[in-house]
Amino acid sequence: MNSRSIDGGALVTGGGRDLDQLKQEVQRRADRNMPPLGGIAPEDARAALARVTSLDRELWATAFGAVAEPHWQHAESLAGKNHPDAAAKAYWRAWRLFHFARWPTENPPAKRHARQRALESFRQYAALADPPIEVIRIPFAGNHITAYLRLPAGVRPAPVVFGIAGPDSRKEDVAAHSDGYLKHGVGLFAIDLPGTGESPHAAAEIHSDRIFSAALDYLAQRPDVDAGRVLVQGRSWSGYWAAKLAVTERARLRGAVMHGGPIHHYFQPQWLRTSLDTGEYLYDYLEAKCAMHGAGGLDDLLAKARAFSLLDLGLLDRPSAPMLLVNGAHDSQIPIADLYLLLEHGDAKEAWVNPQGVHMGRSPQWPSPVIAEKVLMPWITRRLGQVEGGVP
Repeated sequence: MNSRSIDGGALVTGGGRDLDQLKQEVQRRADRNMPPLGGIAPEDARAALARVTSLDRELWATAFGAVAEPHWQHAESLAGKNHPDAAAKAYWRAWRLFHFARWPTENPPAKRHARQRALESFRQYAALADPPIEVIRIPFAGNHITAYLRLPAGVRPAPVVFGIAGPDSRKEDVAAHSDGYLKHGVGLFAIDLPGTGESPHAAAEIHSDRIFSAALDYLAQRPDVDAGRVLVQGRSWSGYWAAKLAVTERARLRGAVMHGGPIHHYFQPQWLRTSLDTGEYLYDYLEAKCAMHGAGGLDDLLAKARAFSLLDLGLLDRPSAPMLLVNGAHDSQIPIADLYLLLEHGDAKEAWVNPQGVHMGRSPQWPSPVIAEKVLMPWITRRLGQVEGGVP
């Protein structure tokens, strides 16, 4: 795969794929509903890839955006004709394409344009969802926190999962898949990872968890939310913040799901440097990590990352909220050693490790939806006191 540079340094994009190989891999993931192409129709991916003639990311963003636009126009037409259900589906389809057009981080202009169109598409979908997805804006340090909240009908006050997006996903990804929570009578609050999306922190900082504490303050003030039944769920890198909040906010959390997140070993230069060349990540892994940390290149990223170790920060032996740890033994992005390190420190925890799994525990036998249904949701609903149909 072609590489570019940040501040003149070589950029490892990951995977070593040339143009044809990358296009084949993108189509394969769309065909199989795999990250980061999950939810994109195979025919839409095929149409976009037909427009792609180089590895230039500007071209990729433009190609996927061009396929998204007709879906947006179709959604607008349906909305104007008062067909809300069909319009919602069309807006969702447009959002997924715009969202991948900006993936994994918004560097060239076409990706920034796609990011804005993705936000517009998703918020149109959110307003038409039943029940609707509420856009939340919380004042914070002279700025504001933008998040989403969706609550199940007929459950008041509702228990809530506090969902944090990953480094290349966004809060829209979290909120878009809230139906699985609602059917159990559980609401979902979705927020961006610091250094990504619309987070008020343009770069992740060691104390960026104060954003999440402010959001918990907000939820505690809402009469339709049961502040005594809130659980945090971190996905991939945001599993780090879930693990930290399990300690720093343990009095306000019923539990924490640390799903494939970094703890200590990940932040060491030897692991981080090597992991950036994994083919498990589709492309531009280093760019995504540099954008999140506000780093100017690999050396800057390695230096900034070292300070985040929860072991070195002295947090791992402190009391914590109940925790569920999940990952795959063959994760090439986050070392499985970080999960075991958590088990060896502090309060007793529960864990699920897929011996054949890669990042997030995924494998052909255990795709993401199956892990969510059979591993995550039973633990979450047990901690929140909810069961099928929303009846405690």
